[in-house]
Amino acid sequence: MSEVSELIRLPVATLRYYRHLGCGPRSFKVGRTVRYWRSDVYQWLEEQSRHPQTRH
Repeated sequence: MSEVSELIRLPVATLRYYRHLGCGPRSFKVGRTVRYWRSDVYQWLEEQSRHPQTRH
């Protein structure tokens, strides 16, 4: 998770929160460890650049 955090420049806690909400990059578990496919992270980043979220 820390590698993804560095890649997308978000704190690990934010990445965990996004995972909890279901709005972050697609992830899966291997045992107790959360994993991300690099292609899914890049796809999520691409989607974010096309449809940025606005804060209310």
